[in-house]
Amino acid sequence: MSKNYQVVVIGGGPGGYVAAIRAAQLGLKTCLVEKEHLGGICLNWGCIPTKTLLRSSEINHLLQRASEFGFKISKANYDLDKIVKRSRDVAGQLSTGIKHLLKKNKIDVFMGEAQFSSSTELLVNSEKIRGEHLIIATGARARILPGFEPDDEVIMTYKQAMVPKSLPKRLLVVGSGAIGVEFASFYHNLGSAVTIVEVKDCILPVEDSEVSQFMAKSLTAQGIKICTSSTVKSIKKSKKSAEVTIQGSKDSFTETFDAVIMAVGIQGNIENLGLENTNVKTDRGSVVTDEWCKTDDKNIYAIGDVAGAPWLAHKASHEGIICVEKIAGASKVKPLKKHLVPGCTYSMPQIASIGLTEQSAKEKGLKVRIGKFPFIANGKAIAIGETEGFVKTIFDEKTGELLGAHMVGAEVTEMIQGYALAMTLEATEEELMHTIFPHPTLSEAMHESVLAAFSRPLHI
Repeated sequence: MSKNYQVVVIGGGPGGYVAAIRAAQLGLKTCLVEKEHLGGICLNWGCIPTKTLLRSSEINHLLQRASEFGFKISKANYDLDKIVKRSRDVAGQLSTGIKHLLKKNKIDVFMGEAQFSSSTELLVNSEKIRGEHLIIATGARARILPGFEPDDEVIMTYKQAMVPKSLPKRLLVVGSGAIGVEFASFYHNLGSAVTIVEVKDCILPVEDSEVSQFMAKSLTAQGIKICTSSTVKSIKKSKKSAEVTIQGSKDSFTETFDAVIMAVGIQGNIENLGLENTNVKTDRGSVVTDEWCKTDDKNIYAIGDVAGAPWLAHKASHEGIICVEKIAGASKVKPLKKHLVPGCTYSMPQIASIGLTEQSAKEKGLKVRIGKFPFIANGKAIAIGETEGFVKTIFDEKTGELLGAHMVGAEVTEMIQGYALAMTLEATEEELMHTIFPHPTLSEAMHESVLAAFSRPLHI
């Protein structure tokens, strides 16, 4: 006998559990299958616990600056074990919260690995589960390069890097995307000598070029060594270190590191799902879907990281809602517009962006107006001692449409939502200029950047 549901969700991460809750809210009989831990990678080994670690490193950084704020601290020490424990405790607390939410919404949860036996049936722990609609939300994992496999001692992925047994004196981070730069900031702020290697000619290559250039200067000034247009040619491991040869654009060099973090991207979890028993198609490690998250199999959908970029938790959650509402026949459902998905990097300083970069806007043949405002000219930034960074806005010269916004500095990951809302509502430059921003706040830099795009800045 099989158990029957209207919606079956495979994966309990930020896409899967949100999809399950929304389905239950819409009156659909729903179950969720999770093989390891509710909340997925994001909650257990990604978004949340990494921000907990970064918070500790930020506090350590502030303690080193205590004299600037009028405090006398002879020596500030930290306990790495307690920092890691707090991170794991926060993850555990939130995972328990997800369990409560699923129970509250009367969603059946099956712990185990799911495998399709047909387009409408799964096998979970030898139990058959049938669904009218099945949603794949299995997420992704760190991409592993042949020859650089993690060993839990010297070579690490993000997972091992989050639970260090000791602080490496010399750390190599391979890859300078959000994950790589965040770990570089965390370890550097606790005292590691950090080197970043990036194969492309700039760090944070998906960001606006001005943000990328600014961050390169900032991290270098902090003491982080950056090698762009470079690759790791070889790694010779010993028990507690690795001799790494790095090939640059002109020459190569060899250094010894206590640890190496591989942050070279991710790949979707599409293996061992029994997709060969369905009509689902995959492409380069991701499930192929249409704008409503539907696969080539009429009964099966895919959301989140397993369905491709951008690999962000909030994108996964939004796709889950779109997918379920479309299944339920809800009115006014709109497909995801990927250019409206904000991106955040919790490095020091923070980075946040949405929409087109200046280069991509020009490549589309658009005539643009650019506005920039530095935090050094913002009263709140000066007051809290965080004057590093700027806000950059990009407008269509002809229509006044906000095409993109790019920010680097303190708390910009909290501020980007203002621009996200403006772009969703299709606000024009005039509406943004006439919006009243509270004083004194960092968000005033957002207003000034808009004004600057139209030659009307008040404080520069």
